[in-house]
Amino acid sequence: MSENKLAGQFFDAAIGLLRRVRDEEAEHIATAGSMLADAVAAGGRIFVFGAGHSSLPAQDVVYRAGGLALVNLLAVPGVIGLDVMPATLGSALERVDGLAGAVLDTSPARAGDVLVIISLSGRNSLPVEMAMNARALGLRVVGVTSLSYAEHTRSRHTSGTFLKDHCDLVIDSKIGIGDAELTADGIAAPFGPASTVVTSALMQAVVACAAGALAERGIDPPMLRSGNVDGGHEWNGRVMDEYGDRIFFRH
Repeated sequence: MSENKLAGQFFDAAIGLLRRVRDEEAEHIATAGSMLADAVAAGGRIFVFGAGHSSLPAQDVVYRAGGLALVNLLAVPGVIGLDVMPATLGSALERVDGLAGAVLDTSPARAGDVLVIISLSGRNSLPVEMAMNARALGLRVVGVTSLSYAEHTRSRHTSGTFLKDHCDLVIDSKIGIGDAELTADGIAAPFGPASTVVTSALMQAVVACAAGALAERGIDPPMLRSGNVDGGHEWNGRVMDEYGDRIFFRH
């Protein structure tokens, strides 16, 4: 078995998925960017949420060089990282009814804000209820999920619905069920998950569209610079001072 061959196959699979998302979801990505721009222009706030490994693309657009300063992580204790022990507890918490409502009720999110919910399967109680409760509070909800799961699996929420059923806009990540792109002789299980690569790129594309939409309206988008380049720290300080009432990751 050639390790180089497997590496190449994984890159090819990831590139193929990226091309599909670029070509097939372009309109939805642009619309999501406009929704973020609308919130910024109207004085609203932006939140992102993901559980388990779906939290990685969410975290990737929060407080980072080249990112939109107003994107805040909606944190749910125990589900946004592998710091919880045992790690399987995070998966269990995704299936707990009522957790999403408690998080939203104690968060700074309010009507008119935008919440992007990332969930590969979109079938667990937490992302489904997060979307339902957010819309009930008047937030606009963007769901980033794989529609294949809704077609070929059952919801774990009591309503029988998926994340996609409770969103103002859905972006399909195109990831296949099981999130494993490779198979090989001598390896019993499929391997090579690509959801993080694809969804992180998708989220960065949404942020790029938001920045462009703001610029078209004559609004200089509040972007962050790298703190490791000269002047970056001072730049970010000015941005955070100007928009501090909508930035919650520094409190």
